[in-house]
Amino acid sequence: MKDRSTVVCIQNGKVLLVARARSRWSLPGGTIKRSESPLDAARRELIEETNLVVTDLVYVFRFGGLNKRHHVFSVELSPEALPEPGNEISQCHWFSPVKVTTLSASIPTRAIVDLFVQIESRRLAPGSSA
Repeated sequence: MKDRSTVVCIQNGKVLLVARARSRWSLPGGTIKRSESPLDAARRELIEETNLVVTDLVYVFRFGGLNKRHHVFSVELSPEALPEPGNEISQCHWFSPVKVTTLSASIPTRAIVDLFVQIESRRLAPGSSA
């Protein structure tokens, strides 16, 4: 099973997805190189795919897919942060989490966004220990 770093970028309640030419939408991220940590891979992939440089990534959870193990990080971006496609990425776009379920997106992307939203809603619920 391959290890992958995946980043959930949030801005104004929306999630950033990226896409290659004629491909499905996905969360930014990619394979962890042998010499790097999941955090370093998340930072590197985010820069390569979106040209966003962030230092405050937070580890959220690990998600097991069929062939890949996703180390999922999140970051809340300021309204001024403007992603620009880089490397093999042709599009970067913000979507509401509800919209992600209707897009042509990978199964892990939909599942990770759904799980992330569930975790965040519990964390922010009144009476939670957040």
